[in-house]
Amino acid sequence: MKIAVIGGGINGLSSAWQLALAGYDVSLFERDGVMQATSIASSKLLHGGLRYLEQGEFRLVREALQERRWWL
Repeated sequence: MKIAVIGGGINGLSSAWQLALAGYDVSLFERDGVMQATSIASSKLLHGGLRYLEQGEFRLVREALQERRWWL
């Protein structure tokens, strides 16, 4: 099955990635550069674990930093 994902933001990339891992033939379409619009401007999506640091969740801080590094 072929699936088209419109938008290369955090949601589009995540969806395309998961669908590809599940064995689907995925095409991603983005008007601008990947992660260049709303996704990159939103500090809540790639916050680097600051929310978790406030709560003393050091394991989650480390995980968030690793994920952030992968996305950027």
